[in-house]
Amino acid sequence: QVQLVESGGGLVQAGGSLRLSCAASGRTFSGYVVAWFRQAPGKEREFVGRVIWSIGTTFYADSVKGRFTISRDNANDTMYLQMNSLKPEDTAVYFCAAGAAATLIRGNYDYWGQGTQVTVSS
Repeated sequence: QVQLVESGGGLVQAGGSLRLSCAASGRTFSGYVVAWFRQAPGKEREFVGRVIWSIGTTFYADSVKGRFTISRDNANDTMYLQMNSLKPEDTAVYFCAAGAAATLIRGNYDYWGQGTQVTVSS
């Protein structure tokens, strides 16, 4: 079983940047698909992007494509989400998740972190 810990959230002005981290413990990310989801107040948790850990292939939701970038540090089993050109509508709790399949469906991810708050002011 893998445990996930997110960090890096905070308050930023519109147009600014933040970098989130998701670190694995208990076991490595090897063999997993690792993803970012987010949940705004009163809304469903939505897919942001994911990386197939073994080969590094990434995929993003249309709403963040071109602004957000996922990268990984294999040696430290840490995934990053670089968020640029942030908008107020990006305000949400951001979660990382790990699962066996490269899917956008949150129910297919077995392991979740506790989330980190990102607030973008206008």
